[in-house]
Amino acid sequence: MKKLWITLMAVSLLAASCKENKEEVVEEETMTSEVVTENSEEAMNEIEIMPISHATFVMNWDGQIIYVDPVGGAASFEGMPEAEIILVTDIHGDHMNEETLKSVKTEKNFLFAPQAVSDKLSDDLKPLIVVNNGETTTRNELKITAIPMYNITEGRLDKHVKGRGNGYVLEKNGYRVYISGDTEDIPEMRSLDNIDKAFVCMNLPYTMDINQAASAVLDFTPKEVIPYHYRGTDGFQDVEKFKSMVNEKNDDIEVTLMEWYPIKG
Repeated sequence: MKKLWITLMAVSLLAASCKENKEEVVEEETMTSEVVTENSEEAMNEIEIMPISHATFVMNWDGQIIYVDPVGGAASFEGMPEAEIILVTDIHGDHMNEETLKSVKTEKNFLFAPQAVSDKLSDDLKPLIVVNNGETTTRNELKITAIPMYNITEGRLDKHVKGRGNGYVLEKNGYRVYISGDTEDIPEMRSLDNIDKAFVCMNLPYTMDINQAASAVLDFTPKEVIPYHYRGTDGFQDVEKFKSMVNEKNDDIEVTLMEWYPIKG
């Protein structure tokens, strides 16, 4: 009986040891899987931003090339990869320039714009894809949603009327990028959610000041915010101060300052 008891004890200990080792292996495999998944998502969302000037930039999103508000002529895009997607936000000259659009538009790329922009462009740039506030379209797994951009402060209301221009939320692989266009701190901006990267304008008297911009950013809490479009009639908004204002209240928001106004020789 004693031998039987010892044998049973040995079997029990061996089984417990095997179970423990199996659990450790499963846990290790789960952790490895999580790391691989996280790294895969990061790899699929590698985004390079190339500022051109003011509101104009090029985005390379894992090989998908996006031009935002291309102005400045063909020379501004020399050396840049050819666009697959061109986004235009509004009719003003710092966002829409027909000659520049003609220089970057090809038979292979796709131009997205609100109806007000389409109405002002010549037939040479059509057909284009009209997308207005609240509408969504998709191009090669990139989801493009047009959201409002407009003024709400007395004295600025005529600068950008609601419904004319577009801000954009771009989404791919669960990663979300917000491009504000010309706007103030509207409710539609404050209620954005799950934004990973945000481009937020701030210039007077056309859009908003850094106080409004910081307040809105602290409301919708993007993981990263990039101030752009910050030259107004009286010079540049203080983006360093904007950064301090945001991070004093939420240091989890990464504020990235980029060179949007290169010195011309």
